[in-house]
Amino acid sequence: MSFRIGQGYDVHRLAEGHDLWLGGIIIPHSKGAVGHSDADVLIHAICDALLGAANLRDIGYHFSDKSPEFENIDSKILLKKVVELISKNEYKIINIDSTICLEKPKLSQYIPLMKKTLAEVISVPEDSVSIKATTTEKLSFVGKEKGISAYAIALIGK
Repeated sequence: MSFRIGQGYDVHRLAEGHDLWLGGIIIPHSKGAVGHSDADVLIHAICDALLGAANLRDIGYHFSDKSPEFENIDSKILLKKVVELISKNEYKIINIDSTICLEKPKLSQYIPLMKKTLAEVISVPEDSVSIKATTTEKLSFVGKEKGISAYAIALIGK
């Protein structure tokens, strides 16, 4: 089996009056991420990691934020489509490692459900999906609670 690795990154602005979608679930909070879709930074970073590993460009290439078709779309649908692209190119997802950067709220209690949700969407065992959360110690746009970011690395094999 040959292996390939890809990395992904996403960022969204936070604002009141929006839902905070992370890892395919809604996290209760006074602010949510703003975007063309549901603005799930974790799923977007994972999509880019998978696409990059398979050398299939990036999430914006496949799902333009200018297209009305993807406005307010559930990012789990985008992830499922990415998994289909990966499979069509004869790749199998080995594992995903990710980190969410957010000052508030604390995410530890939500990580098990995010892992379960993502594992179901991409059809891998839960232990193939790693999700970590950190703050930026009140530094940068994340620390000032103006935004949220996520990083992901994906290993795929053929």
